[in-house]
Amino acid sequence: MTSVATPRFLATPLRIAIAAVCVLACGLFALTLYVGREANRTLSERTLSALSSEVVVLRRARDQGGTDALRATIQDRMRASPEGLYRLTTADGRVIAGNFTPDTALDSAGGIFTFKSPGQLSAPSRHAAGLVVATGDGGQLAVARDIEDQHVLANTLRRATLVAAGALSLIGLSFGWLLSRNFNARVAGINAASAAIMSGELSRRLPRDGSGDELDALAASLNGMLTRIEELMAALREVSDNIAHDLKTPLTRLRNRAEAALRDPSGAPAFRDGLERTIEEADGLIQTFNALLLIARLEAGAVEDTKMETDLSSLVSDVVELYQPVADEADLTISLNNAAPVKALVNRQLFGQAVANLIDNAIKYSRGTQKNAADRTITVAITTNAEGAPEIAVGDHGPGIPEIDRGRVLKRFVRLERSRSQPGTGLGLSLVAAVARLHDGTIRLEDNAPGLLVVMSLRGVGRPSHS
Repeated sequence: MTSVATPRFLATPLRIAIAAVCVLACGLFALTLYVGREANRTLSERTLSALSSEVVVLRRARDQGGTDALRATIQDRMRASPEGLYRLTTADGRVIAGNFTPDTALDSAGGIFTFKSPGQLSAPSRHAAGLVVATGDGGQLAVARDIEDQHVLANTLRRATLVAAGALSLIGLSFGWLLSRNFNARVAGINAASAAIMSGELSRRLPRDGSGDELDALAASLNGMLTRIEELMAALREVSDNIAHDLKTPLTRLRNRAEAALRDPSGAPAFRDGLERTIEEADGLIQTFNALLLIARLEAGAVEDTKMETDLSSLVSDVVELYQPVADEADLTISLNNAAPVKALVNRQLFGQAVANLIDNAIKYSRGTQKNAADRTITVAITTNAEGAPEIAVGDHGPGIPEIDRGRVLKRFVRLERSRSQPGTGLGLSLVAAVARLHDGTIRLEDNAPGLLVVMSLRGVGRPSHS
């Protein structure tokens, strides 16, 4: 028994979801870091720019009044602007003015540092951005701004990003798991149907959910292929049965004639007559097998590359001219309506054979049934339909074919009871249908009131002639 692989847990949708979540989370994290860093840098640059302007003012105060004037100016600024941070030290490191204590020694370049306010030494350190300049007497002046809120905002943004990335990952993975579960269920259904088909249930079809997605479209396409395979298998079985049934009679007749010739006491004349009849029967069998082989080649597309641009009007006219003497012998007339000359890309030999089969059938089944001049006329018409495709219609006034049997007579070896008295193998219309399919066309049988009208449409291969 054929085994079917079980879908893996990490199915394609889940793997895609994991990859997408990882890429998105990494991208979000990197974007947040970049935005936070750039925002922090921009705010710090603006702070340092403002501090530079303030340093200029403080230097001017020192230049005009010395250290005492500088200290007085700092005191005034601390009272006017509590958020401002100032620290003035002497050459020996003694603080003579200021409102903050750095956690570490300030770098001469200033920048970002941590500090504590006097009287709040037990409180957590805060962040500040500042500048450090020399006072000219060996001392230092530090001017800064508290940026703790900015620092907290940056940390909050980072934490929010991590939380968002985690939540997004969980949502994405959950969604991917649901997709994977649905995907696995659908694949399991397809695998089960495939196993049933491989075990011999050719009528089984792959399940569809009607969503129209890729799996649904693939299932529809494969179901169409399975339907065609089932039709071909059924046709093969039917052909095999028909061959066994329909060829048994001519083979038996062939043997009986040969045996009768051997038993005939007339001698050489009887032998000769028996051999001639045997050859006729053998020729009929060979024609039957040739027709079967040709139909098989047509259905396999083996003659697809033999098409060439052909004047259908001229070709049909030649076939009508060929069969006119046969029609005359049967007291029939062939009327050709060639109002719209058409050129098409067809296999000239096969198309001519198909038209010949239609005319031959019309003559065969119209023979002896005519009552007036109109009934003795076989009509052959070449037209183009609304889509520009050429159509060849052959109509007769014979017994016709009941509507219930019109689909069946297109199959191989099918002959209706009223046709058993006529010579033939039941392959003529099968060959015409195969030629129509080769040219992406159709064949339809209609009531000719009375009689039969056969229309062969070569969809999409024709174009009106402008020559």
